[in-house]
Amino acid sequence: MPITHDYAERVYAGVLGKIIGVYLGRPFEGWTYERISAELGEIADYVHERLGVPLIVTDDDISGTFTFIRALEDDAPPPGVYTSHRPPPTPTAEQIGHNWLNYLINERTILWWGGLGNSTEHTAYLRLKAGIPAPRSGSMAVNGRVVSEQIGAQIFIDGWGMVAPGDPELAAELARRAASVSHDGAAIHGAQVVAALEAMAFVEPDLEKCLAAAVAQIPHDGLIYRMIGDLREWRAATADWRVTREKIARYYGYDTYGGNCHMVPNHALIIHALLHGDDNFGKTLMIVNTSGWDTDCNSGNVGCFMGIKNGLAGIESGVDFRGPIADRMYLPTADGTHAVTDAVRVADRITHLGRTLAGLPPDAPKEGARFHFTPPGSVQGFRAEEDAASHAEMTVENVAGHSMSGTRSLALRAHELTTTRAARAATPVFIPSAEVNDYFNHGGYGLLATPALNPGQTVRATIAADGENAGELIARLFLRVYGPDDAREVIYGPEALLAPGAWQELAWQIGPLTGPIAEVGVECARVQGGPAGGTLYLDRLDWDGAPDVTLMRPAHGGVMWRAAWVNGVDVFAATRPDAQSFRLIQNAGTGLLMYGTRDWTDYRVAADVSPHMVASAGLAARVQGMRRYYALLLTDVKEGLDGGRRVALVKMRDDEHLLARANFPWHFGQTYHLALEVEGDRIRGYVDDALLFDVQDHAPDALRAGGVALVVTEGRTMTQSVRVEPLADGG
Repeated sequence: MPITHDYAERVYAGVLGKIIGVYLGRPFEGWTYERISAELGEIADYVHERLGVPLIVTDDDISGTFTFIRALEDDAPPPGVYTSHRPPPTPTAEQIGHNWLNYLINERTILWWGGLGNSTEHTAYLRLKAGIPAPRSGSMAVNGRVVSEQIGAQIFIDGWGMVAPGDPELAAELARRAASVSHDGAAIHGAQVVAALEAMAFVEPDLEKCLAAAVAQIPHDGLIYRMIGDLREWRAATADWRVTREKIARYYGYDTYGGNCHMVPNHALIIHALLHGDDNFGKTLMIVNTSGWDTDCNSGNVGCFMGIKNGLAGIESGVDFRGPIADRMYLPTADGTHAVTDAVRVADRITHLGRTLAGLPPDAPKEGARFHFTPPGSVQGFRAEEDAASHAEMTVENVAGHSMSGTRSLALRAHELTTTRAARAATPVFIPSAEVNDYFNHGGYGLLATPALNPGQTVRATIAADGENAGELIARLFLRVYGPDDAREVIYGPEALLAPGAWQELAWQIGPLTGPIAEVGVECARVQGGPAGGTLYLDRLDWDGAPDVTLMRPAHGGVMWRAAWVNGVDVFAATRPDAQSFRLIQNAGTGLLMYGTRDWTDYRVAADVSPHMVASAGLAARVQGMRRYYALLLTDVKEGLDGGRRVALVKMRDDEHLLARANFPWHFGQTYHLALEVEGDRIRGYVDDALLFDVQDHAPDALRAGGVALVVTEGRTMTQSVRVEPLADGG
């Protein structure tokens, strides 16, 4: 089917519904219906404050959903329009399994790391690492029925439905491939139903027709098909959702379907909530959350479907679910590019993938700006400062118009300005506070992230003043940066004096800073004798360019400089203040300590490397995860006739490919200065300032962008500083 005119907005509503659902259900995940009813009552709104936990959290339901779909962009989806007369597009299950190995960090990101035979996803990950490819990695034949039929197949599946709007057959096939990496049997069938439902929700307003199309994709003699039939009969017999819930508990409950969190009972609650929710976003989420069991998982799937089906108007029909979250979300993986992000940017990526599968060109609002505020109501993480003692009041609102190249903008309304009290609004580009970092490190899934914005890059923002303002206002860009002992400092950029109705683009190349950038924002200030309030419109905000930054332990203390690295090594050890910044230990296999994003394309990275009892150690560029990068390595070859110590230039793209190597008698305990330059398809490698390698990678799977990393294989290595900078003129 052709993509509809409102496809992008419905994808955004689906992403928003997903995270709202997860944030609603996460604080009481695993509670029974009886406990929820007794302690919380019906879940009509967020309850995080009642339970003393944050609202916006890291969660496997969110990070897995929007990470595993990246197999579509990483493995080059084919051009052209999919039809039932052509094979479904890539990726294969095996390729999605490679995606797992690239983006997961052992016992740190996305999955519940509950152990072999206990956590289904952890079991599948261990199979993949052991060389068992998908779909065998998730099969009953390898892992047994109980393990293979747990809930994870459906909680990660929404993205595959959203890239196949109106095509339940394609959605179900993609869901089958993705789910089979870790699951089998009824779990795959449940995942196919969820994905097909969401694909149909783009084009079909009738729930019964959506269900009919979804169950048509699974075996009619299977458990999921039979259970959905029972649920539809029970709903026809009564409108009381509690009566139907009791029947689910009796016939399809945890007592019947074992393991830690079986697919069948929870899939039943999803269908149950949809059937009894009267097509109302809030009521449907209330039912699925109040019913208990795996509340964040079930609520996330339900929220995504309802968001797609009824759009933003459906989400806004009751309780204000959008305001408290401000689009914010976290996707911690081995690639820090999207760790701190928002619902609009995630929806933009999914929309692009859906258009690609449909054979359509990209449709990037405002020339692909990160912050473009095109979906109605979107704020993309921007919030006003709340410290009334030092800042004037500001409200943040998405409005129509006031855009040079789009349809909407972000209104920043300042009140009670004085010459000493300005008003500010900002959005995070990294872990927003040391307290948040501490909570996630000790209270759930860790927030592994790297700053999206760095010194050397140029921030560009287009800002307008409302034509009805009573006089001129000052608009400034600013950063909030981690300074000494992680105190957050404000660094100001350029400013513009804006008369009513005036426009200005502000450009700011960021200079050296004391620590990682936490937030970027806009300040509204009063002119001497000017009005005490007014409105600015942020049309777009983006940045570009290569970083120019030295990464090392600061002299002034704090821990956020360490948190700015995505830790993919066994031990990132703390050292004495007078020792090296980075002591890395890898017990088995290869580990990476990673920094930077896929915005980085052409640059030079250099570091001192001191190998200590190590199989190999070195430096990587264009890093896109644990298994995609270029690396310059000091290697210790101990086997074969040509054994000896060497330096090698390799490309890791799921498997290692040797690009060049040379004999180099390096020694344990000595320090070597390694550098990599990446420019287009050209890679140059230096050791102690001597150019050893100058090669070109013309392969279709060449890596075009990514961050940097320190690399260690089986042993210990140490580094004092890592320098990333633009290439000198002429390379």
